[in-house]
Amino acid sequence: MSGHSKWKNIAHKKEKTDAQRAKLFTKLSREIIVCVREGGPDPAANPRLKDVIAKARSGNVPSENIKRVIERASGAGQNENFESIQYEGYGPCGVAVIVETMTDNRTRTAANVRHIFDKYGGNLGAAGCVSWSFTRKGVIAVERGEADEDTLLEDALDAGASDFSPQDEVFEIYTEPDAFSAVREALEQKGYALLDAQIEQIPDNFTAITDEEDAKRMQKLLDVMEEDDDVQNVWHNWEA
Repeated sequence: MSGHSKWKNIAHKKEKTDAQRAKLFTKLSREIIVCVREGGPDPAANPRLKDVIAKARSGNVPSENIKRVIERASGAGQNENFESIQYEGYGPCGVAVIVETMTDNRTRTAANVRHIFDKYGGNLGAAGCVSWSFTRKGVIAVERGEADEDTLLEDALDAGASDFSPQDEVFEIYTEPDAFSAVREALEQKGYALLDAQIEQIPDNFTAITDEEDAKRMQKLLDVMEEDDDVQNVWHNWEA
């Protein structure tokens, strides 16, 4: 999720439970399947697949598991037909929310997303109602303890990054979407261990929630939305 609190408590984020790892693999498997169907099973010829594989590896998904999903997706007679659908809406206090899904049943997914918005004080909106206030950027995160700031800044800019932002626990590197793969690969080749790397929806401005109960509902909305198997990413402009 985008927002100022994304990289707080990195140690806690690393200690994922088996159930969380399994859910991550389920989501990444769907993304891999779609990438293979659209661009083929060879990462060298399919940049999007190459990016998803890198994301899976950063999430500690074993290489053998990734290989099996690619083989399954490229096998004959497969009937797994997933499609990407984006939903937009508002959380409590008008927080803008974008929900990126990958589903084999859009009726089920739409109903689930609408129910979660409604249950936690938000509402599902029309396409385009909030996406105008977000900008797609590649975001690459390197843990502070893993790199020298000046060297990383120079390497990132030389590779084609557009911005660099030191945070409390990480260095965040921003790229234009078209430059994301090249920058990620260049940093990996330099030996940097990437904590996370993906294309994100970055809010142009943030919305604060001052009421404690509204804040709790907003956090619950995000947590439950991200738990849904069909949901790949949730972006928002809540300044938590």
